[in-house]
Amino acid sequence: MSRRSTYKTTVTWKSGHWGHIVMGNGPEMDFSAPPDAQGHPGVLTPEDAFVAAANTCIMMMFIWAAERFKLKLLSYDCRAEGTKLIELDRTEIFTRLCFWPVIRIDAGDEDPKAVKSRTHRALQSAQKYSLVANSVKSEIVIEPEIEII
Repeated sequence: MSRRSTYKTTVTWKSGHWGHIVMGNGPEMDFSAPPDAQGHPGVLTPEDAFVAAANTCIMMMFIWAAERFKLKLLSYDCRAEGTKLIELDRTEIFTRLCFWPVIRIDAGDEDPKAVKSRTHRALQSAQKYSLVANSVKSEIVIEPEIEII
């Protein structure tokens, strides 16, 4: 049987190109459009939040998958980049999200090749089950660097 969950945020316009967001889970912060869209530097932007949502979701799903694949995760760091297309009529869309995770796994007494194979499968599962990645139109590209210790 299907279940539903609802997530809420509240945004308030402060002035000019400034807003404030309160997230349903508690955090709150100021945000702006990016500087190239008449916004301000050094604060959260909707574009940053979009890329961060996908990056954080894939990481959390990788942790979930690593546990199920019985991987001894030592570290996970991932740089992500979203590419936005701006049309002549000024409409915009993210066309590509690219992730570069650096994953370190302890093989223990296991064959490193088998552990690396399971790590790749765990990463594929993370992408498959990522709510955010599944909810966007953008192409998703993951180019991992996997180190087996």
